[in-house]
Amino acid sequence: MTAKRAVATDRAPGAIGPYSQGSVAGDLIFTSGQIPMTPAGELVTADIGAATRQCLENLMAVVVAGGGSPSDVLKVTIFLTDMADFDAVNAEYEAAFASPYPARSCVEVAALPKGVPIEIEAIARIGS
Repeated sequence: MTAKRAVATDRAPGAIGPYSQGSVAGDLIFTSGQIPMTPAGELVTADIGAATRQCLENLMAVVVAGGGSPSDVLKVTIFLTDMADFDAVNAEYEAAFASPYPARSCVEVAALPKGVPIEIEAIARIGS
C-alpha cells in the first residue's frame, strides 16, 4: 500500500479545520478546496474574477508544494454559489491552464465556507 503524506505550504492559506492543504499518495496530489483567501488570511470576494484568480493561485501553490506543476493537473472541481458567474470563472480558468486542459466539473452550491462565492479543488499527477 502506498503511504500518504500531507502537503503544506505558506504560499496558500492554512487549513481552517482538521484537514491538510493537500495529500500525496503515489504519484497523485489531491488538493483540499481552495477559497479566495490570501495566505495572510484576507478574503478576496469583491470581484468574481479576482476571487477565481486567488483560488487558482492557492491551488497551484499546493500542487507545486506537492511536487507538481500546473501542467500536471488532471481534474478540477469548481464550486460556485451563483452559476451566473460561470463565464467570468471560465475566462480565468482558461488563462490559468494550457491545452490539453484538465477535466473539469462545475457545480452550483447553496453556500461555501466563510460566505465566499467560489471554491476550487484539483487532482494532479506528479511528473506527468
